[in-house]
Amino acid sequence: MKYKQIILLSVVFLMFSSLKVFSQETSSVNITSFLDEVHYNRAINIMAMLLIGFGFLMVFVRKYGRSALTATFLLVSISLPLYFLIKSTGIAGHESEEITKLILAEFGAASLLIAAGAVLGRLKMPQYLLLGLLFIPFYMLNEWIVLDNGFGFIPKGSVVDTGGSIVIHAFGAIFGLGVALTMTTKQEFQKTIEADATSDRYSMLGSMMLWIFWPSFCAALVTPEEMPHTVVNVILALCGSTLATYLFSVSLRKKISIADIANAALAGGVAIGSTCVLASHTMAIIIGVLAGGLSTFGFAVIQSKQQKWMKIIDTCGVTNLHGLPGLFGGLAALPLIKDINISSQLLGIGITVAVAFIAGIITGKILPIFGRKKEAYEDAEEFLDAE
Repeated sequence: MKYKQIILLSVVFLMFSSLKVFSQETSSVNITSFLDEVHYNRAINIMAMLLIGFGFLMVFVRKYGRSALTATFLLVSISLPLYFLIKSTGIAGHESEEITKLILAEFGAASLLIAAGAVLGRLKMPQYLLLGLLFIPFYMLNEWIVLDNGFGFIPKGSVVDTGGSIVIHAFGAIFGLGVALTMTTKQEFQKTIEADATSDRYSMLGSMMLWIFWPSFCAALVTPEEMPHTVVNVILALCGSTLATYLFSVSLRKKISIADIANAALAGGVAIGSTCVLASHTMAIIIGVLAGGLSTFGFAVIQSKQQKWMKIIDTCGVTNLHGLPGLFGGLAALPLIKDINISSQLLGIGITVAVAFIAGIITGKILPIFGRKKEAYEDAEEFLDAE
């Protein structure tokens, strides 16, 4: 009888053990599936930002709408597979999971679109493709050095830049300035960049699309526990920059500038990127307000002076929307984040500025070898049935 009881208890124990292991495995599978679905949703949101948000934001040039949208399509389509290809070689850091790698590739595409904005309207369509081919390796080099301990310059994880204020926004803007510095011609200085009510409305559509999905951009790779705080911080920062843009635009120009509203209102999303996980809600609003004011001041005052001083044309004003707010966001982490590695943060910013500017100048020297656009800011040279 005792033997039967022992055997029965053993069978029951094995059944419960099996159920426990099965439950743990099922739980692990469920968690993995949940995280994959979350990352997928954020990746698709970022894709909407890239194609619809950036694309329509750049159609403000009246006779260049078809080209702006087509260039956006081409730049995204060449940058994503190129990032995957380089990443698969292992020379730019460790391999990531597929959906994570897609999100990282989308970050690179976003930075590329920012850089292209500086010279928008002055490249032929094949040159946009070449720009993408040249930009992505430089972008990945900087990403590897600043975030992944490339060459051993900066300890991995010591640079605070969750949402890419430094390595995405500032890098793209400064790279674009380097290209513009070596490519801007006298003829382009003399030509007015025309906009009208229709092109401005489409540009506002793109801006609002970016505004809506920006929380997904900053929270794309944060943990589930960090996601709610990050999303709220980004929205509060965007609210702050939007309000500040309106106030500064009216104060500096006496009337509202739609170009300010379409662009500088997004500066809060740019600036909060570095500290979106760690800043308090109050500090997120303050960062947004300061970034919006800085960006609007850039569009209203700095841009014309920059054009004369540097002898360049920054078509989309990426200096003011992505460059200055991006650097401000990276520096804002210094007083906000407790126990931050100050030297690593400053070195990360410095390396980003140097790599972006030098790489931009090199790229700007290469692109004109393949010819120049005859009529800047017009579709007619390359599109059928264009005015």
